[in-house]
Amino acid sequence: MTDLSDDELRAAILRREPVNGIRIVGVDGPSGAGKSTFAGRLASLTGAPIVEIDDFVSWDGFAGWWPRFEAQVLTPLLAGRDAHWQVRDWASDWRGDSLGGWKTLPWQPLVILEGVTCTRRETVGRLAYAIWVEADPAVRLARGLARDGAEHHDLWQRWMREEAAFFAADGTRDRADLRVDASG
Repeated sequence: MTDLSDDELRAAILRREPVNGIRIVGVDGPSGAGKSTFAGRLASLTGAPIVEIDDFVSWDGFAGWWPRFEAQVLTPLLAGRDAHWQVRDWASDWRGDSLGGWKTLPWQPLVILEGVTCTRRETVGRLAYAIWVEADPAVRLARGLARDGAEHHDLWQRWMREEAAFFAADGTRDRADLRVDASG
């Protein structure tokens, strides 16, 4: 996935100065690229918890979830407080943006954010380290359809176009501290 060894990756992150006493690491990239797998590896290396952007995003609201994430997760953590957020209700409202239960993450000195657009421009100067995970679009689509079902092909195609437009306008990939190709 990356040319860095596990020890080198961990050291690179821990060399970064904390922002307001916390190192927040973002693992970003398009859907189906392998972000969750990479973030899991990173969590195992560092012992850091993962905040999943899937708790916020919805198929019908590509970007509208950000203010809630900012208010419930990013701002509290950067202020030295616990994060407390309401989770997207994927079970009852797979396509929409209905909310379900709550999660709490006690403040910790290292936290991993994992998910699409979590290192967007609004996070500049607030994250200690940004990782971009990418894969060939055909690989990503195949992974997504394997997970969500072939009947969602059109939804995935639309989503991939929205992601590409967002990432191009935002310059997300170019700001990453580390780029990982997870095609294989």
